[in-house]
Amino acid sequence: MTMTITDPTENGIRSRAKRLKAATIPVHEGVDRSIMSTASFATLGGYRQFLRIQYLFHRDVEALYADTRLRGAFPDLAGRCRMARVIADMEDLGLDLPATEAPAFTLDTPVDLGTALGWLYVAEGSNMGAALLRKEAQKLGLSDTFAARHLAPAEEGPAPHWRAFTAALDAVPLSEAEEAKAEEGALAAFARVQAHIDAHIA
Repeated sequence: MTMTITDPTENGIRSRAKRLKAATIPVHEGVDRSIMSTASFATLGGYRQFLRIQYLFHRDVEALYADTRLRGAFPDLAGRCRMARVIADMEDLGLDLPATEAPAFTLDTPVDLGTALGWLYVAEGSNMGAALLRKEAQKLGLSDTFAARHLAPAEEGPAPHWRAFTAALDAVPLSEAEEAKAEEGALAAFARVQAHIDAHIA
């Protein structure tokens, strides 16, 4: 059975994106607190730590952006991947790529659709907060062409970029079981970020 997803103004039913937002508020706030408590943007050294976390998480989800099934649902998905920009930012600062365990997803390992959507929701949602982080990075002398490329907004602007993603996200038909997997995936994605922070930020 496929669940019907409508706009929140229609019959009082929230969209999938809004449901995922509501379900992840506690873990999302926890990640934000962890990042801010390290004063990641107070010094260049703190920013370097933040950049390592960005690398680790974008490495986790890189394979999702190359998934042909997901690209069918999100036509602009390939262009949304920020991994190359994160690596370029690290190279600007002379950072070595962290040696870590295997990423959460790989090209040769199938992933169920609901789980993939939950992780993509978290990855793409981070673009909205990037606008504020970009301003802080600029105070450190970083820019859209040096060490903070991955924080640069999409050409159309962060809000339209996000709305295009959530419109496509809400349009994917899912079964009730897949809807549950999407929520579990979003929670797992935030937990993964928190684990990276705990392991790599003092």
